[in-house]
Amino acid sequence: MPEISRRGQLMPNSPIRKLVPLAEKAIRKGIKVHRLNIGQPDILTSPNALKAVHTYDGNIIDYGHSAGNESLRKKFSDYYKKINIPLDYEDILITIGASEAIILTLMTCLNAGDEIIVPEPFYANYFSFATATDVEVIPVTSSIENGFVLPPITEFEKKITPKTKAIIICNPNNPTGHLYSRKELEQLRDLVNKHDLFFLCDEVYRELCYDGGIFTSAMQIEGIEKNLILIDSVSKRYSATGLRVGVLASRNRELLQTTLKFCQARLCPPNIGQVAAEAALDSPPEYLDYVFNEFLERRNFIVHALNDIEGVYCPLPKGAFYVMVKLPVDDAEKFSMWMLEEFEYNKQTVMLAPGSGFYYNTDLGKQEVRIAYVLKLKDLKNAIECLQKGLESYPGRILPKASADHVKIKIA
Repeated sequence: MPEISRRGQLMPNSPIRKLVPLAEKAIRKGIKVHRLNIGQPDILTSPNALKAVHTYDGNIIDYGHSAGNESLRKKFSDYYKKINIPLDYEDILITIGASEAIILTLMTCLNAGDEIIVPEPFYANYFSFATATDVEVIPVTSSIENGFVLPPITEFEKKITPKTKAIIICNPNNPTGHLYSRKELEQLRDLVNKHDLFFLCDEVYRELCYDGGIFTSAMQIEGIEKNLILIDSVSKRYSATGLRVGVLASRNRELLQTTLKFCQARLCPPNIGQVAAEAALDSPPEYLDYVFNEFLERRNFIVHALNDIEGVYCPLPKGAFYVMVKLPVDDAEKFSMWMLEEFEYNKQTVMLAPGSGFYYNTDLGKQEVRIAYVLKLKDLKNAIECLQKGLESYPGRILPKASADHVKIKIA
């Protein structure tokens, strides 16, 4: 048999999806699995998007423009201008989700063996995208103890080598929920300029900022116009993950023209997805308010509930719909597997995403899990009760010393 590629051998399993077979076995045994592992909200998709799909009257679902439908690019341009991000439609490429936008950016901006710096824990697929494009991920570690704020810029600078070509952040952050401030972005801007790096900013959760937190887009930071690539998607704010419509935007036209060649090779983004995305962008403010208020209520509940469990620590996320949680267990991945294979409470169990999968060094995050608070409040309450019962029964449970207990989180 021919040998599988080195790239394929190095490609990691998704920490978000790799426990799916265990969940499926539990379901076959009649156990309800509360899926807190993946960012798939149970919030109804934008009615505008659904109506556009239901009323589509085209006779042929044909190829579109490789850059994306012009009408959708213009619609995105209007959307960005309304939120003080001045982008012309020619600054925008439509991609097959934000995932493809990142992969295309890596292929356009970095050569094999080049390095990209990222604060960790990071969205696990960043490492997968880098592996697929032969790019090296260089992590700068943040800490659950201080809410995963941006590490000091000096820590970034220590990691810069002649092979360093880019920095990537997600703001608000997946998996931590941290909202990067304008000051933090300006510090990164100065570093990018000093070392002439590309700056990738994944902003798919921008509408979900809590407690009066002000979202600043990297596109609103002056002085890096030619360095900056904005990554966006309709998946989260319109609860339309399956549309697979994303955005790659930049004011660097040479970069866009180069990226377009890769876009031409994959022909075009999905046509029906673009039709639905264009309609979603016309969603009324009431829909976005509903989505925001749902996630705010869920966040407030889950942070309180988790911190009320003995030995559990959950920092207060300021954005997105995720929390990284420290559990009193010997190994969070073993615990997550045990919950699916050996535990049930009232015919229910919980599916988690082990924290180590969000770190470059998998020795980190051993006691952490990422939880996506994407379920309605009733289901979240059942899931947290089930998690608490599981922690009480788990053979590898570790109780922290009283002196190490964290101060309970206060929510404004």
